[in-house]
Amino acid sequence: MFTGKTLVCKDCGMEFEFTAGEQEFFAEKGFTNEPSRCPACRAARKNSRGREQGRFAGGQGNRPNRQMYEATCDDCGQIARVPFQPDGSKPVYCSECFRNYRRYAD
Repeated sequence: MFTGKTLVCKDCGMEFEFTAGEQEFFAEKGFTNEPSRCPACRAARKNSRGREQGRFAGGQGNRPNRQMYEATCDDCGQIARVPFQPDGSKPVYCSECFRNYRRYAD
């Protein structure tokens, strides 16, 4: 069984509790090291890493816009916008038909 323990954050020096539940979660995930940062410093570090690498909501960051191509959906006949140049070797689906196709394929 796990019991809560007090740890010291290596960034801010404040004490924080590593609860029994958190220890159990770490063990289930196979983590062998205890956390070295308090929850607030972990969140601040995670947030700053995302900004440094240009990641924001959805992980798109500063990625340039993709070139999109228009094609006719092979299922419903509507216009489909796809991120590749269709060459006729594979079917092309609009977003809704692709979503439906994926749902049944799984």
